[in-house]
Amino acid sequence: MPQYENPWTIPNMLSMTRIGLAPVLGYLIIEEDFNVALGVFALAGLTDLLDGFIARNWANQKSALGSALDPLADKILISVLYVSLTYADLIPVPLTYMIISRDVMLIAAVFYVRYRTLPTPRTLAKYFNPCYATARLKPTFISKVNTAVQLILVAASLAAPVFNYADSIYLQILWCFTAFTTAASAYSYYHYGRKTVQVIKDR
Repeated sequence: MPQYENPWTIPNMLSMTRIGLAPVLGYLIIEEDFNVALGVFALAGLTDLLDGFIARNWANQKSALGSALDPLADKILISVLYVSLTYADLIPVPLTYMIISRDVMLIAAVFYVRYRTLPTPRTLAKYFNPCYATARLKPTFISKVNTAVQLILVAASLAAPVFNYADSIYLQILWCFTAFTTAASAYSYYHYGRKTVQVIKDR
């Protein structure tokens, strides 16, 4: 049976803010307003740091919804950023394709887990009710590393036209390292599978 919880926590609101900032960043990058985009990206990064800090230090701010919403917000933000930066010719197409493909598969897996862990009868109202917590997601270590590396590449790519190093060999090395951690992260979820999901049961 699911556990009923309050979804309106500060970390969840911060994650929603991060999702809301994604299209703003995409627009700024497409318009090549990289200076402002850097500032908005820093704000998005701050929401990511704060929601994790608050959830770890205040028990009443931790939720099963947050365990899915936080990485989902990261994936939406990263996907929008990579597509926009690829459009601006700052990140290669194959790397963006790899990252988007992995994220689409992980998001699909989250929706599948939600469906499988809902008690019967399964209804759309119950499925989309954020107050019903049915599972907690536990990202793998390499996945956390991969998210950090992807965000570092975004920051470096956003800063490249501002500080005039778009053709730097170090940026290209970072592309390769990001591709490696993305592939390793995808394999870690395939390998560990069910160990990354904790089904919530009534106490």
